[in-house]
Amino acid sequence: MVTYILRRLVAAAILLLIVSMVVFAIFYLFPRWAGATPETLATRYVGRSATAQTVKATAQALGFYDPVWLQYWHWLKAVFVGQDYNMGAEIEHCPAPCLGFSFQSKTPVWPDIVDRAPVTFSLAAGASILWLFAGVATGVVSALRRGSFFDRAAMSAALGGVSLPIFFTGLIGLAFFSYQIPIFAAGGSYTPITQNPLSWAYDLLLPWITLAFLFSAQYARLTRAGMLETMNEDYIRTARAKGLSERTVVLRHGLRGALTPILTIFGLDLGLLLGGAVLTEKTFSLNGLGKYTVDAIDNQDLPRILGVTLVAAFFIVMSNLVVDLLYAVVDPRVRR
Repeated sequence: MVTYILRRLVAAAILLLIVSMVVFAIFYLFPRWAGATPETLATRYVGRSATAQTVKATAQALGFYDPVWLQYWHWLKAVFVGQDYNMGAEIEHCPAPCLGFSFQSKTPVWPDIVDRAPVTFSLAAGASILWLFAGVATGVVSALRRGSFFDRAAMSAALGGVSLPIFFTGLIGLAFFSYQIPIFAAGGSYTPITQNPLSWAYDLLLPWITLAFLFSAQYARLTRAGMLETMNEDYIRTARAKGLSERTVVLRHGLRGALTPILTIFGLDLGLLLGGAVLTEKTFSLNGLGKYTVDAIDNQDLPRILGVTLVAAFFIVMSNLVVDLLYAVVDPRVRR
């Protein structure tokens, strides 16, 4: 097991390094191919009214005249140790992990990401717990009562949940349950969990339910299909022949065999949400990584886009790493 974990950690580190190379090349090499010059990029920092000498000095300080591979090496080193930039007449410090300076605010990107991460983490944590338990439980019950009224109603609701986009269900939920009938908090409400845990949960309850309705539909359908297949296996009949209770047969043997695809999509979904739930945060006016990404794209702020893209890639890779480790727990054959 230890060897398997070490092997997966090394593979994850290599994958993150490759992702950082690709993303860095996209945001710093492609503009050159499109005709952008080092002075053009430097102008984003100092403004169009700056003198040519200031623009050139800023481009030199930021290393825009260096080859791309050297820029990447300096950027990678800055991620771990930080770096000082001579931004024209002033020296700016970018602490580790340094992901560069924003074109718009002239501030380091990493502190902005850290400030907005708790909103996205809170959204992803609460919603993932709801959709995982609701989806899996619904799928198990539907499989055990195949063809019943509950099965048909649950799968119909699941089909609706998969089909309806988040901005539709989110806006409908806000219109009816936040403004017409004020059961939930209004859009844009967020209280840090360190200040008031109850207000934190109340403010995010509607976004959690909306996200859970979308994702739990997929989990219910997938769990139902997996359980229908698993419950017909020979080892299930053997477990029943041994006199085990139906609850033990279903949960310990049947559900465990159907968990592998559930873990796969859960790792992907959770990684994507941690990287920034763009549509959800935009719909509910939450100031998290998703809204941060949209604002960066609207302002063509390349350092901010690069930073949030790498953070999203990190969470996706790490989520898949955790899923791979859970595979070994659920199915011992994976460790071989």
